[in-house]
Amino acid sequence: METWKKNLLIVWIALFFSAAGLSAVVPFLPLFIRELGVTHLAETSRWSGYVFSAPFIISFFVIPVWGALGDKYGHKLMTVRAVFGLSIALLLMAFSQNVFHLFIFRMLQGALSGFYPAALALAVFTAPKERTGYALGVIQSASTSGNVIGPLFGGVFSQLFGFRGVFLFVGIIIFICALLILFFLKEEKKSSEKSEPNYSVLDNWRYVFSTKQILLAGILILMSSIAMALLAPIFVLYVETFHIESKSLPLTTGILYSVLGLFATLSSLLLGKKIDEKGFKKNLLLSSFGIGAMYLLHFFIYQIYNLIPITMLLGFCLGILTPVLFTALSKKVVLSRKAGVMAIGSSFQILGYMVAPVCSGVLSAAVGVRFTFILAGIIFFLVTLITLKYVKE
Repeated sequence: METWKKNLLIVWIALFFSAAGLSAVVPFLPLFIRELGVTHLAETSRWSGYVFSAPFIISFFVIPVWGALGDKYGHKLMTVRAVFGLSIALLLMAFSQNVFHLFIFRMLQGALSGFYPAALALAVFTAPKERTGYALGVIQSASTSGNVIGPLFGGVFSQLFGFRGVFLFVGIIIFICALLILFFLKEEKKSSEKSEPNYSVLDNWRYVFSTKQILLAGILILMSSIAMALLAPIFVLYVETFHIESKSLPLTTGILYSVLGLFATLSSLLLGKKIDEKGFKKNLLLSSFGIGAMYLLHFFIYQIYNLIPITMLLGFCLGILTPVLFTALSKKVVLSRKAGVMAIGSSFQILGYMVAPVCSGVLSAAVGVRFTFILAGIIFFLVTLITLKYVKE
């Protein structure tokens, strides 16, 4: 097996377990916040927004720095640092005594972690240029397939051992993943590294803002992340509107997240190669329109069973969205800027994850959780229109 494929397999394994671990705890943060003493629905919504946003407040500023350091010192080092950081942060969350502690440890996660953008950069850097879309599809499949297992595990395990037990177990698993990367991933220097310069964070930001199509890809990443992050903090509260019993709420939410992740995994694996073959514009149009339509339908559903086919279609569209957007971002970037520019793409994503959950908490507290899905759908329809008019292959 070629070295880049071996590396991709190792990163896939580590990202799968990391995604499974995060999805085992993150969807249920609102319930953990209640356990920490915030019981009023409006306050739970607000604090859910704050806690979801916390890691992205810091990572928005540090991810481009990690990306530039990856170009300079090696992508393996940055990947190992990110996974160890995520493990440490999750272990600390297990010992939170109040919601302020949880908020601080989530901010620490943002400062130390950033595994997903590090994995994206490593995949783009090591894979042949003509296999970029395939590599990103594989990375996306690791994330989405982890999201299949994680919520089910989190729902069952939290009922058996409590949320703190889930944090502890996940932290240990991700620590083992860091050791896997440290000892088994082999990073090869490419010949162009010797002749091309290293760029600073500011150089990479200037490059992005001076290149129209790269900047446009970044804006679309930002808009998409805003729409998705509006819903993450309040999804379990949305499921609660179907009058699910409290003891069944984590498991029911976990099943829905797993259905979403399963179909996202299928689409990223089945359609990842098509990005390289047919280009990204058509795939972006179809996926963004499909996501927008499915989000709007959430507002009108009042029977939990009717939500399942919508979740299936939503997952199928979501599975192809991220590799398409990051393929659009990376195609025109020279090798020596890959990690730096991909990290800036992640910063656009992180900015959405930082701002949207706070807005979601305030909005859902004011008008209810269902109206948030309307706003998310409209944003994705705007992504579709912008793609149709301005995006070029």
